[in-house]
Amino acid sequence: MNILDKIVINKKAEVAAAKANVSVKELEASPLFSRDTYSFRNFLLAPERTGIIAEFKRRSPSKGIINDKVQVEDVTTAYAAAGASAISVLTDTDFFMGEKADLLAARAVNQVPLLRKDFMIDEYQLLEAKAWGADIILLIAAILTPAEIKHLSGFAKSLGLNVLLEVHNLEELQRSIAPDLTAIGVNNRNLADFTVSVQTSFDLYEHIPQEFLKISESAISNTETIKQLKAAGFNGFLIGENFMKEEDPGAAIREFVKGL
Repeated sequence: MNILDKIVINKKAEVAAAKANVSVKELEASPLFSRDTYSFRNFLLAPERTGIIAEFKRRSPSKGIINDKVQVEDVTTAYAAAGASAISVLTDTDFFMGEKADLLAARAVNQVPLLRKDFMIDEYQLLEAKAWGADIILLIAAILTPAEIKHLSGFAKSLGLNVLLEVHNLEELQRSIAPDLTAIGVNNRNLADFTVSVQTSFDLYEHIPQEFLKISESAISNTETIKQLKAAGFNGFLIGENFMKEEDPGAAIREFVKGL
C-alpha cells in the first residue's frame, strides 16, 4: 500500500464524518456558496500575471514539516501581489496540516482564483469547496476511475467550479480526459519513488488536447524551467515547496518573479 492508498482510505472516513456533521443544505446556505467563481483561464492567460499557481502548504508526507510558522493571509496576499495567476491551498489535515479555515482565510483577503488542493473522491467535497470559497478543484487521475472523473468534473462545472485534472503518465492521461475539465496538470513527481523530473511534462505535452489549459506541477525551482515550459506551450506552473520552504514565502516569490 503506497501513501496515496493510505490517504484515500483516510479520506473516505473523513468525508463520511463531514457528511454526518454538516448537511448539504447547510453547505448550500453558506454565504460563499452563491458567489460567482473566478475564471481560471482568464487569470492564467492574463498578460500581467505570471502563470504561477503558488501553493500554501505546511507539510507533506514525503518531506515532513515544510513551514508551519507563517500565516495563510500573509503568504497568499503576497503571492497574489507578486503576480500569481492562482493560489493553491491544501485542506487535507492528517497528511498536509491543512484545514478548511485556511481556504476561508485566503478567500477573505484575495481576488484571484483559489484551488482547493485535496483528494477529491465525492460530490460532497465539491460542495464544500464551493461553500469555502474555492474557484478550482483538483481531480487526481491516480485515485479515480474514468467514470468518476467524468461525473465529478461535470458536477463541478454545474457548480461553476473550474476543474484541474492531475496526471502522472500517459496511461492516466489517455483514460482520464473528460469534456468538462478546464485544465490538465502534469505532476512531475513519480508516485512510486517520489523522484521528480520536469521531462515528464515535456513528454506528455503533445498528448494533451489543445482545448485544455496545460499546467506543469512539481520540480519547478528556477525561472529557466518556466521559460522552457512556456516555450513548449505550457500555460501554468504549480509551485509549492520552492516558496514555502523559505522563512518568508512572499519574499521568495517576489525574488523568483524578477527572473521571469
